[in-house]
Amino acid sequence: MAKLIHTMIRVRDEDRSRAFYKDAFGLELAERLDFESFTLIYLSNPETEFELELTVNKGQAEPYDLGNGYGHLAVLVDDADALHARLTEAGYAPRKLVDFAPDGGPLVARFFFVADPDGYQIEVIQRGGRFG
Repeated sequence: MAKLIHTMIRVRDEDRSRAFYKDAFGLELAERLDFESFTLIYLSNPETEFELELTVNKGQAEPYDLGNGYGHLAVLVDDADALHARLTEAGYAPRKLVDFAPDGGPLVARFFFVADPDGYQIEVIQRGGRFG
C-alpha cells in the first residue's frame, strides 16, 4: 500500500508563498533545503502528515504557465464560512461559497476556491457530507 506524503508546486517568491499558506491554512515550515539552482520548502501542520512542497527555481522571473492540466489542491476545514470571511478580509479574494448537492440530493460538499500568489487553485471544503 502506498502512502501519499506530499505534492509539489513551483512558486516564484518564497516569502510571499510561505506567508499565504501560513495565513490561509496554518502551514508552517517543516524543512527548507537550499541548492545551487533551486530551493525546496516543505510546509505542514499538526492536522496531517501530508506536506506541501514549494519549489523555487532561482532566476525564474516570469510567472509559471500553469497550463490546462493542473487541477487544484484541497484542504478540509471545520468552518468554511469563517475562513471565507477571514480570507476575504485579508484581501485574498476567495470565490463564492457553494453547497454542492446535485439534483437536489444530499449535500456532497460545502466549498469555495481561492488562488495562491502564483495562481494555483485551492479548494477549501468544510467537514461534512462526503468529507465528514
